[in-house]
Amino acid sequence: MNILVLSHAAAEFEDAVAHYDGKQPGLGQRFRDEVDRRILWIVGHAEIPRLRPGGYRRVNLRVFPHYVAYVQIGETIWILAIAHGHREPNYWIERKKDISQPGTPPNGGSATMVGNSGTPEDDVLTPLARRQTLLEESSES
Repeated sequence: MNILVLSHAAAEFEDAVAHYDGKQPGLGQRFRDEVDRRILWIVGHAEIPRLRPGGYRRVNLRVFPHYVAYVQIGETIWILAIAHGHREPNYWIERKKDISQPGTPPNGGSATMVGNSGTPEDDVLTPLARRQTLLEESSES
C-alpha cells in the first residue's frame, strides 16, 4: 500500500504542529504522533470509514480536533488534508478533483510518497513516514 501526502496536507500538518508547540512544549509532538497512529490505522482499514458525499473518507483524531481526509485509488491512499474539524469544513475538497491515477498528484501540485521501507522521514509524518519518492513540485496556478 502506498501513501501519498499532498503538499497542501503536509503544510497543514506542519502548521498544526507549530501551533500546538507554541501553546505548550511537546504538544506538537503529541499531535504528530497521533496523526501517525491514525495514518497507520488507515493503511490497515482504509475502507472502513464511510464514503462521504464528496467522495472521500475521513478519520477523526482522538485527542485533537482534527481529521485526516483521504481517498483510496487501487493500492494508493491519497492524504488530501489534515484539517481542523471546526474550521472551514471541506475547504480542501477540490484537491481530489483531478486524482485519477496513483502516481500523479492532483491539480499539478506535489505529493510525497511515504511507506514503511526507506530511510527515516525527517520532515513529513514521523515516525510513520519513510520517504520512497518525492514527486517533483509542479508550478501551481
